[in-house]
Amino acid sequence: MPDKRYEFTPRDGDCTKDLQAAIDQCAGADVTLVLCAGTHFCAGLELKSNLSMHLQEGAILCMLDGYERYAKNTVGVIAEDSDRAMLVASHQKNISLSGKGIIEAHGEAYIVGALEEMGTHIPAAKRPRTLVIEHCENFSLSDITIKDSPMWTIHMVNSRTVNIEHVCVDNDRKMPNTDGIVIDACEAVSISHCSIATADDGIVLKTSAKGNSLEPVGICKAISVAHCTIESHSCALKIGTESFGDFEAINFTHCTIERSNRALGIFSRDGGNISNVNFSDISVDCHETPQGFWGSGEAITVNCLDRRKELPAGKIENITFSNITGRMQGAINLYSDSPSGIDRIFFRSVALEQVEGPYNSGRFDVRPTHFDLAPSPDAAGRANAFVKDENGEVIGLVPYPDGQPGIFGRNINGLICENVEIKRPSPLPAGWNTNVFMMAKDESPLWT
Repeated sequence: MPDKRYEFTPRDGDCTKDLQAAIDQCAGADVTLVLCAGTHFCAGLELKSNLSMHLQEGAILCMLDGYERYAKNTVGVIAEDSDRAMLVASHQKNISLSGKGIIEAHGEAYIVGALEEMGTHIPAAKRPRTLVIEHCENFSLSDITIKDSPMWTIHMVNSRTVNIEHVCVDNDRKMPNTDGIVIDACEAVSISHCSIATADDGIVLKTSAKGNSLEPVGICKAISVAHCTIESHSCALKIGTESFGDFEAINFTHCTIERSNRALGIFSRDGGNISNVNFSDISVDCHETPQGFWGSGEAITVNCLDRRKELPAGKIENITFSNITGRMQGAINLYSDSPSGIDRIFFRSVALEQVEGPYNSGRFDVRPTHFDLAPSPDAAGRANAFVKDENGEVIGLVPYPDGQPGIFGRNINGLICENVEIKRPSPLPAGWNTNVFMMAKDESPLWT
């Protein structure tokens, strides 16, 4: 942190103009911008190269409500119909955000109703993300807490040399699409000692498309996630589903998954290949959630489905899970429905307790499918979340053949299991498969 400091004190009312002027002045001037203790009310801010911004303990950056307030902060990747964010850096370098302060994003202002059966709020059609860093280099985020994001919380896009540590994200557990940290087509990223609690994915790697095209923004490569604690009603540590570009050299290690739906997941849908991924030394606690959230309480899910006829899913290969312990209410699911396939999955020292759950036991979840991408106009549900068929059943929640096993595999090549133990109840719950392993090969596609 530079030695020189500029202290920005709280103002009455909206301080957006004054705070942006302070950012512009301090960036590149070797001066640290310090947000002093107190509440700072503001709308969209643009972060600049060579900015060092420090939120003192007790400082609250309180983002004002309203999607239109952030019209000047548009970004290149559209997500859930959102094209903007509260805080944005685009084509910048050497930015540091630090401190024990809080960013309050007021997601409750974007709730328009409730879906009690699904266990979620109904979100507003347009919601800003909280922080988007796109096409940047050498970005650091440390110690800050972000609360109640209305949409994706931290979104890193096509950036290099990123360090995120000791960051806390605390979101509404019923608000859809509130992913904690999204690493999107980035390289050389380190995430460590973070605490994420959210309704949607915890830490997720994506390779999105540019605008409304099918062209990837880039690839994800050399990503490290370590010593993080995650609570998620969707998937805690995830790759996909947006997977237009490749993923390689990814490491998730020494993490704790608490009170989550899915723990570890890889989802290929959009043409990018996923290879050389390691999950190691991770404890999991997986619980089923209502049907509005993807997943069925699985400790591990790897699946590959085509959701566009013109763009088959990419191949998944050389994935290792080692020293994975804990409990799950679902099963381990390895499911390939695409010709691209899943090849070389390694389980080494996996010890899980499987217990009965309250919602979906006996079913596995293959969402999202092409039904979620473009639902029929008369279908019940919410696009990219859930769609119901003519019988009122959620499309993509599928009964296990002959009941729930411990490990379910479909069209998997090269599955290697070493020292794998699934502890199951005795007697087994009604409808469970008596076999721990259930593997099917040469099955025809069901979801194309």
